[in-house]
Amino acid sequence: MSRVCIFLADGFEEIEALTVVDLLRRRDIGISMVSVSGDKAVTGSHGIAVKADALFAEMDFSGTDMIVLPGGMPGTKNLEAYEPLMELVDAFYKEDRYVAAICAAPRILGQRGILKGRKACSYPDAEGDLDGAVVSHSSVETDGKVITSRGMGCAIAFGLAIVEALQGKEAADILAEKIIYAR
Repeated sequence: MSRVCIFLADGFEEIEALTVVDLLRRRDIGISMVSVSGDKAVTGSHGIAVKADALFAEMDFSGTDMIVLPGGMPGTKNLEAYEPLMELVDAFYKEDRYVAAICAAPRILGQRGILKGRKACSYPDAEGDLDGAVVSHSSVETDGKVITSRGMGCAIAFGLAIVEALQGKEAADILAEKIIYAR
């Protein structure tokens, strides 16, 4: 079974994070919500408190297939300020493991050089930080093992792209049909 970690920092965009968690759990893909705030209780950008499954320091990421960065402000800035996570992002990229980011979070990948020469998308205000990317206005872009998406309104498409990357197009199509989502 695939294993995914999604990282939560205070100010994360709730829909972007929880949609991914919901869709992956519907497909029996193991996903852990990991707090970088030092507390399992993490409050999103709209005041919704979520209890993470684990703290970053408690995790062993060796068996993880993908890491996911939700957007939101100041959540994206808080993720970026957490150096152990940035080291993990760099390691995943160097090891050719999946890295996914939505909304403002693709700017983190751009600033770390991960998007150079890749098709990528983000929230419009973050497009200037997609250093070296071929910027797209699609709902979601998958280029190699990097998946990016534009924002809350694209959260289902983003989640389905993650399912497709891990379980194939047929699995993502079946899930889309079950949740009444036109792909």
